[in-house]
Amino acid sequence: MSDYRAVPALLNMPVAKPKALLADKGYDGDAVREDLLWRGILPIIPPKANRREPAACDFRRYRDRNQAERLFNRLKQSRRIATRYDKTASSFLGFLSLAAAKLWITDYVNTA
Repeated sequence: MSDYRAVPALLNMPVAKPKALLADKGYDGDAVREDLLWRGILPIIPPKANRREPAACDFRRYRDRNQAERLFNRLKQSRRIATRYDKTASSFLGFLSLAAAKLWITDYVNTA
Protein backbone atom coordinates (compact mmCIF):
# COMPACT_ATOMS: atom_id res chain seq x y z
CA MET A 1 0.00 0.00 0.00
CA SER A 2 1.23 3.47 -0.73
CA ASP A 3 2.30 5.68 2.16
CA TYR A 4 0.13 8.41 0.64
CA ARG A 5 -3.00 6.62 1.86
CA ALA A 6 -1.69 6.54 5.44
CA VAL A 7 -1.62 10.34 5.82
CA PRO A 8 -5.10 10.66 7.44
CA ALA A 9 -4.26 7.97 10.01
CA LEU A 10 -0.93 9.66 10.72
CA LEU A 11 -2.60 13.02 11.26
CA ASN A 12 -5.24 11.50 13.56
CA MET A 13 -2.67 10.02 15.95
CA PRO A 14 -3.09 11.20 19.56
CA VAL A 15 0.12 13.25 19.74
CA ALA A 16 0.89 16.95 19.89
CA LYS A 17 0.16 18.80 16.67
CA PRO A 18 3.34 19.44 14.66
CA LYS A 19 4.12 22.86 13.24
CA ALA A 20 5.27 21.44 9.90
CA LEU A 21 5.32 18.17 7.98
CA LEU A 22 8.44 17.29 6.01
CA ALA A 23 7.62 14.76 3.29
CA ASP A 24 8.98 13.64 -0.05
CA LYS A 25 7.47 14.21 -3.49
CA GLY A 26 5.24 11.16 -3.14
CA TYR A 27 3.02 13.16 -0.79
CA ASP A 28 2.64 16.10 -3.17
CA GLY A 29 -1.07 16.27 -3.72
CA ASP A 30 -3.61 19.04 -3.40
CA ALA A 31 -5.76 17.02 -0.98
CA VAL A 32 -2.86 16.37 1.40
CA ARG A 33 -1.67 19.96 1.28
CA GLU A 34 -5.16 21.31 1.87
CA ASP A 35 -5.78 18.93 4.79
CA LEU A 36 -2.48 19.93 6.41
CA LEU A 37 -3.23 23.63 6.05
CA TRP A 38 -6.74 23.19 7.54
CA ARG A 39 -5.12 21.53 10.54
CA GLY A 40 -2.63 24.38 10.93
CA ILE A 41 0.36 22.30 9.78
CA LEU A 42 2.76 23.80 7.26
CA PRO A 43 3.41 21.33 4.41
CA ILE A 44 7.08 21.25 3.42
CA ILE A 45 6.80 19.01 0.38
CA PRO A 46 8.71 19.59 -2.86
CA PRO A 47 6.47 19.66 -5.94
CA LYS A 48 6.46 16.80 -8.40
CA ALA A 49 8.15 17.48 -11.73
CA ASN A 50 4.91 16.98 -13.67
CA ARG A 51 2.87 19.54 -11.69
CA ARG A 52 1.37 22.29 -13.85
CA GLU A 53 1.46 24.87 -11.08
CA PRO A 54 4.28 23.96 -8.67
CA ALA A 55 3.53 24.68 -5.03
CA ALA A 56 6.02 26.64 -2.97
CA CYS A 57 8.47 24.67 -0.81
CA ASP A 58 10.95 25.85 1.80
CA PHE A 59 13.97 23.87 0.62
CA ARG A 60 16.14 25.13 3.49
CA ARG A 61 13.79 23.45 5.97
CA TYR A 62 13.35 20.45 3.69
CA ARG A 63 17.05 19.64 4.13
CA ASP A 64 16.30 18.70 7.75
CA ARG A 65 14.49 15.63 6.42
CA ASN A 66 17.89 14.22 5.52
CA GLN A 67 18.74 13.78 9.21
CA ALA A 68 15.67 11.62 9.78
CA GLU A 69 16.48 9.54 6.67
CA ARG A 70 20.04 9.01 7.93
CA LEU A 71 18.73 7.89 11.32
CA PHE A 72 16.46 5.29 9.71
CA ASN A 73 19.34 4.06 7.55
CA ARG A 74 21.59 3.69 10.60
CA LEU A 75 18.88 1.84 12.52
CA LYS A 76 18.31 -0.51 9.59
CA GLN A 77 21.95 -1.58 9.78
CA SER A 78 20.72 -3.80 12.61
CA ARG A 79 19.56 -6.87 10.74
CA ARG A 80 16.84 -7.60 13.26
CA ILE A 81 15.21 -4.22 12.61
CA ALA A 82 15.58 -4.31 8.83
CA THR A 83 13.98 -7.77 8.53
CA ARG A 84 11.43 -7.37 11.38
CA TYR A 85 12.08 -10.73 13.00
CA ASP A 86 10.07 -9.78 16.08
CA LYS A 87 6.53 -11.11 16.06
CA THR A 88 4.94 -8.54 18.36
CA ALA A 89 4.98 -4.76 18.17
CA SER A 90 6.17 -4.45 21.78
CA SER A 91 9.24 -6.65 21.23
CA PHE A 92 10.06 -4.78 18.01
CA LEU A 93 9.75 -1.45 19.81
CA GLY A 94 11.97 -2.74 22.61
CA PHE A 95 14.74 -3.75 20.24
CA LEU A 96 14.31 -0.52 18.29
CA SER A 97 14.83 1.38 21.55
CA LEU A 98 17.98 -0.63 22.27
CA ALA A 99 19.38 0.03 18.80
CA ALA A 100 18.61 3.76 19.11
CA ALA A 101 20.28 3.87 22.55
CA LYS A 102 23.35 2.16 21.10
CA LEU A 103 23.59 4.82 18.39
CA TRP A 104 23.02 7.62 20.88
CA ILE A 105 25.60 6.33 23.37
CA THR A 106 28.39 6.08 20.80
CA ASP A 107 27.72 9.62 19.58
CA TYR A 108 27.37 10.96 23.13
CA VAL A 109 30.58 9.32 24.40
CA ASN A 110 32.58 10.52 21.40
CA THR A 111 31.51 14.14 21.93
CA ALA A 112 31.94 14.23 25.74
